Amino acid sequence: MPTPMKITGRSSSITNAFINSIIPIVLPTDEDVRNALELLSMTPQSFQCVYCGGAVSEWDHLRPLVKNKKPTGFISEIHNLVPSCGKCNQSKGNKEWRAWMLSNAKLSPSTRGIKDISERIKRLEVYECSKAPTQIDFVAIVGEDVWLQHQNNLERVQSLMRESQQLAAQINTKIANIYKAIAS
Repeated sequence: MPTPMKITGRSSSITNAFINSIIPIVLPTDEDVRNALELLSMTPQSFQCVYCGGAVSEWDHLRPLVKNKKPTGFISEIHNLVPSCGKCNQSKGNKEWRAWMLSNAKLSPSTRGIKDISERIKRLEVYECSKAPTQIDFVAIVGEDVWLQHQNNLERVQSLMRESQQLAAQINTKIANIYKAIAS
């Protein structure tokens, strides 16, 4: 059966959108991708999820872009991206990759019984040490006033979502009551 939709159930998506919208994306060259795969002991023919060995569906940020509802300063660039399957990317979220791989989190490589975890960790350590990803202090670049304006916009959107949820609940109750009256 369907579960009732909540407007406020999307507040983390909105937070991520506010943060991800300001983070630069540096598209890698084909050579950048080849070098990254080589560091991860892969070729285009042996392309696989770096965490579990499954089929790749996306690239995961090795170091999260968002933590505690704030940007970490890392950007989307090849030095912070690794090939991943959807299960691993969703399960890892914004957790530290090594701790997550060894954790009992749902769908982590450890929980799924991936046999070569220690080999995968070694490859990720080599990759992580190969070149530090860019980390930017966004507030220092745009200034405190502009940053606060962006944060205030986020709070206004989330406040409107909470207000809208209350109104939606009232509307839902009225419609459900009318339905009950009609159906009886």
